[in-house]
Amino acid sequence: MGSSRWKVAAAAFLAIVGALLPVDADEHEHTYIEKEEVVLWMNTVGPYHNRQETYKYFSLPFCAGSKKTISHYHETLGEALQGVELEFSGLEIRFKDEVMQTTYCEIDLDKAKRDAFVYAIKNHYWYQMYIDDLPIWGIVGEADENGEDHYLWTYKKLEIGFNGNRIVDVNLTSEGKVRLVPNTRIAMSYSVKWKKSDVKFEDRFDKYLDPSFFQHRIHWFSIFNSFMMVIFLVGLVSMILMRTLRKDYARYSKEEEMDDMDRDLGDEYGWKQVHGDVFRPSSHPMMFSSLIGSGCQIFSVSFIVIIVAMVEDLYTERGSMLSTAIFVYAATSPVNGYFGGSLYAKQGGRRWIKQMFIGAFLIPAMVCGTAFFINFIAIYYHASRAIPFGTMVAVCSICFFVILPLNLVGTILGRNLSGQPNFPCRVNAVPRPIPEKKWFMEPAVIVCLGGILPFGSIFIEMYFIFTSFWAYKIYYVYGFMMLVLVILCIVTVCVTIVCTYFLLNAEDYRWQWTSFLSAASTAVYVYMYSFYYYFFKTKMYGLFQTSFYFGYMAVFSTSLGIMCGAVGYMGTSAFVRKIYTNVKID
Repeated sequence: MGSSRWKVAAAAFLAIVGALLPVDADEHEHTYIEKEEVVLWMNTVGPYHNRQETYKYFSLPFCAGSKKTISHYHETLGEALQGVELEFSGLEIRFKDEVMQTTYCEIDLDKAKRDAFVYAIKNHYWYQMYIDDLPIWGIVGEADENGEDHYLWTYKKLEIGFNGNRIVDVNLTSEGKVRLVPNTRIAMSYSVKWKKSDVKFEDRFDKYLDPSFFQHRIHWFSIFNSFMMVIFLVGLVSMILMRTLRKDYARYSKEEEMDDMDRDLGDEYGWKQVHGDVFRPSSHPMMFSSLIGSGCQIFSVSFIVIIVAMVEDLYTERGSMLSTAIFVYAATSPVNGYFGGSLYAKQGGRRWIKQMFIGAFLIPAMVCGTAFFINFIAIYYHASRAIPFGTMVAVCSICFFVILPLNLVGTILGRNLSGQPNFPCRVNAVPRPIPEKKWFMEPAVIVCLGGILPFGSIFIEMYFIFTSFWAYKIYYVYGFMMLVLVILCIVTVCVTIVCTYFLLNAEDYRWQWTSFLSAASTAVYVYMYSFYYYFFKTKMYGLFQTSFYFGYMAVFSTSLGIMCGAVGYMGTSAFVRKIYTNVKID
């Protein structure tokens, strides 16, 4: 175990070379010659309704075959973080070499072992295996109708499809139902049948996909509905703002022609009156700049990973999606530094090194803190999701030796290239008092209401994403996800621009945090929806699965909120600069 952890820490991003594995079968190239060894890996076992609560296969008192053990190293960081624990089954399988039903080991069933199997059967335990990276699932056993007697499936009937020199299909049939009686011996057996298949190697994962679920009419309808919402919102915002702003410009131009006496007697109101404060630095500029930088980075990561997933079928490799996300997050660290550092410089911040550290470690600290907490529970449960020490070292190394230096480069570039406060209006030395306004124009109310429409544009897609992660579905329609991301950004920008316009018209210049939080409040609605999903769409139970679910849903929702907040602020900032550039100000 120590050597495998060391290899994870040393590898970080890179897959460990397949030659390091002492395996005869070429499962990395996925090509075999006749009678070459094919390895059956046993992965994890756990309750069907708690997908993330998994344990090592041999944590149940199963027995292994007599063949010499082959050790398996985590080949990617994502594989280690996702709790993949491959152990050799000990079964003799050769390419195109059929095996009749053969007993490979016997279980001496004492009372403790029987109780372990009974507990697993009562909780609907399933196990997962791999042959040539193709997953196979099987059930441990079943109970009779009365729930008094429990039976163990003892016969693994494997049917493997091949096309040329490649494995393209694997099926498992569980047979040999044996009643669990203490102080007996249970023989475990297997057989292997090979059959020629017309399935192409590139299409061998298609059987695991569920087009009827992901390409359902509701999915298409939700995208169409969100798209129509975007057209409606953009048209509404354009119409309202163009007509209203045209009237505002005409009124302000008329005021320019008045003499001082008429102007003093005139009824001055609106967003022009706060021109001397609208570009005043936000409160807590260091944290604000760090959040904006982190949000821009999360958007970049989301955009790039979705494009990669559209081009490459990442679901065909264990842990590849998570490994890709970690790599892209580290590589896009200059984006965080650039936008966060430049914004902090524009707001007159001087402690830029501290801001850089906060921006660099804001998201990693949140993710690692949550993972650290859940890891304690996983260790207590002896679950395979417990993150090995070597993996922790690898993640920390990425943070300190990759993310931080790249963030520093981005911060320096941002401060020097776009850190000058070139605002279209001067900032007054004394802040202008904010007048009283109606309750629904208060920033707190705007923040609460601002996330409803963005959430409405994505909540159907949230159902599909949640189902793919928390249930046994493989998400593969990344074109849908890209459309939803674009729609979310457009809706968020439109909503925050309208909210900011009304706020400035009420002569309240605290628009920076308001625009960020009104967009970020989408995360609150997503997290509330996750409660509904947990209680009404799943059958999860237990401390481990509950803490895992709500812990990582909090991370997901917070990250989504920071991204939406940054997108909303960037769009609103461009709008505010535009309207104050086009009006004459003495």
